[in-house]
Amino acid sequence: MAEAEVLYNIKSTRARGNTDVATPSTDEPTYCNINYSETQRPGSKQPAASNRRSGVTSERVALLVLSVLLAAAVIALGVTLHENTQTIKNLQKLEDEAKNLTDATCPRCEDGWEPHGGKCYFFSSVTLTWNESRKQCKSMRGDLVVINSREEQRFLQTRLRGKMENDEDKFWIGLTDSKKEDEWLWVDKTRLDQSWQFWLGKEPDNWNGENPDGENCVRMGEKDGAEDLKTWNDQSCKSVQKSICEKPEKA
Repeated sequence: MAEAEVLYNIKSTRARGNTDVATPSTDEPTYCNINYSETQRPGSKQPAASNRRSGVTSERVALLVLSVLLAAAVIALGVTLHENTQTIKNLQKLEDEAKNLTDATCPRCEDGWEPHGGKCYFFSSVTLTWNESRKQCKSMRGDLVVINSREEQRFLQTRLRGKMENDEDKFWIGLTDSKKEDEWLWVDKTRLDQSWQFWLGKEPDNWNGENPDGENCVRMGEKDGAEDLKTWNDQSCKSVQKSICEKPEKA
């Protein structure tokens, strides 16, 4: 820093002469110089530099605070996402448990009926004519089975193999041409789809050796299995067979 030198002139007077003599006295002025040094502090430059340093420091502090807040927000978001994920997993687990509990406490089918594909099946071991078998199914709020798909045919054939005692121990299904020969209808009045059917060998043959009326009802089952699920054959409706009943699952 620059220093400024200031010169002060101080004037003083001093009495001269003998105080014992009664003569007039004359006062002589005496001068002395006093030097006083004072540090000069430029007022414009120093505050400016200080203000700049203060501004930079404030910006750094603000940036640090923003960084801390951003990091806290990211951490909070991560915690929230984790908690939400765990909540979703817990809800799914509770839903699955509730579903299993519902299935266990509220069976989809009545006792003796087997669920499959939204339907319930009853495999009757009582041998009756086709018409009698249908009445039995209706008394249980069902009807003779209507086979609507290859998958359903596979399911039924698999189940019958475990229930048949011999190859003639077959089961009535809900298919007949009793109203018009060769016009095969299901019990729900739908026509047999000719694009898919499961006749065994040369069936249907309408053999009348057992009954002059021929064979107008259909039964199914091959204990030893069958190629391409072909297990249907026509039979006299007055023959007695076991049967398969069907009805929708409980809502």
